[in-house]
Amino acid sequence: MFQSASLPLDLSRTDFDALEPKLRTELLAAQREVIEKKPFSVLVVIAGVDGAGKNDAIARLHEWLDVRYVTCNAYDEETEEERGRPDLWRYWRDLPALGETSIVVSSWYNEPLRCFVQGEIGEAEFERRLARINRFEGLLASENVLVLKFWFSLTPETQKRRLKGLGRKDRARRILAEWADITHAPGAQAAFERAALATSTPAAPWIVIPSDDARARDLALGRCVEMAVRRRLEAAPSDPLALPAVVARIERRSAVEAVDLSSRLSKHRYRTELDRLQGELARLVDRKAFRDRSLVVAFEGNDAAGKGGAIRRVIRPLDPRRYRVHRIAAPTEEEHAHPWLWRFWNRLPRRGHSAIFDRSWYGRVLVERIEGFCSEAEWARAYNEINEFEAELTDAGAIVVKFWLAISRQEQLARFKEREETPYKQFKITDEDWRNRLKWDQYAEAAGDMVDRTSTSFAPWHLVAAEDKRFARVEVLRRLVEQLEAAL
Repeated sequence: MFQSASLPLDLSRTDFDALEPKLRTELLAAQREVIEKKPFSVLVVIAGVDGAGKNDAIARLHEWLDVRYVTCNAYDEETEEERGRPDLWRYWRDLPALGETSIVVSSWYNEPLRCFVQGEIGEAEFERRLARINRFEGLLASENVLVLKFWFSLTPETQKRRLKGLGRKDRARRILAEWADITHAPGAQAAFERAALATSTPAAPWIVIPSDDARARDLALGRCVEMAVRRRLEAAPSDPLALPAVVARIERRSAVEAVDLSSRLSKHRYRTELDRLQGELARLVDRKAFRDRSLVVAFEGNDAAGKGGAIRRVIRPLDPRRYRVHRIAAPTEEEHAHPWLWRFWNRLPRRGHSAIFDRSWYGRVLVERIEGFCSEAEWARAYNEINEFEAELTDAGAIVVKFWLAISRQEQLARFKEREETPYKQFKITDEDWRNRLKWDQYAEAAGDMVDRTSTSFAPWHLVAAEDKRFARVEVLRRLVEQLEAAL
């Protein structure tokens, strides 16, 4: 932790009026440079004891900054929209874009601290949640988010005096009541100190702001933000976690290359099994047990492997009001301005609903890796980020099912030619598909690494032979039904 006590703790109005114009000018200049150059976004976490003046300090920041590029997000009890999604989803959704600043009150620290202070979770679970926060903040830092965390402190005497002087209505209006109220103050302070020691990292340090004097508090907050932004702007552009990426490979066929492509299914057996499995799927998602769960299905595979056809057979028995199919292409300008997982975080289904991804977050370790759209350090780091993301999903009750549809080079060539020669299929074939075909070996290697590093007990990969389309569609449905049955 770092204590920002460079300013006097008791500041007169005259001193404040003398210091404020210079700070305000420098803070706004730093913000304007971030807005214009868009090198990173700024995430300011405000926490602290009740009565420390968090509302007033935030209002002062809004007064000093260009508020067109500032948002303030305060979080209360879980909403209906948030139920069934990962705990961090509400924060993922509201992350600022490059060039923007977000002020967060009642952050991802509140619930773990509250639960621990009130005895709802034990030591082991508290440590697990703090470790998860470290991973989350590390991901943000690696994705060009400047994370600044401020704890507003008060002496116990000052806190009691301030809260006593407020009526109930005034307190409800002025104080952002958090977990550290008077009743739990001693335990809350001890818990925060533990959390701060565990989560104050070079990528996301905790900064303590003494708040007994409101003017000194506001100046200290503004100066810390200005200094951190300026330091980041002046730093040499680099990935803070850009360690040399070493991906060891043993000379062997990967799991993807080893898929047996010889499986076939007759038309009669296909129709029989398709009807049966679609009926089973409809029954499973209609079960009462599924109402508190969600389904996330990711489809990856060789170009022309039949992902679209398999998806159509999956969604056929589903209620259209309760599923969405997301066809993932190149990220938009808005998506580029956020951490790379943001566009997938925003597409997660709520409780009782399903999301089917035609291409997914695995593009990071496939096309982005092969085509050089991200650095080696970024795609090497993404395996752990993906595993953490999918763990968050399953912890929140999502059933994550992942398919790789595999075909041979010869079959892909035949399908490409068929698409070129069939008028109503020509939209499916592009010059990029032909260019990707020239990198077959590179994609095979990347897919093998992907399966090796991200097939987990909670989100295993299903490798499906897709040389025969009928077999692939039935096999996808069979494995989906099996995983749903096991989960429910």
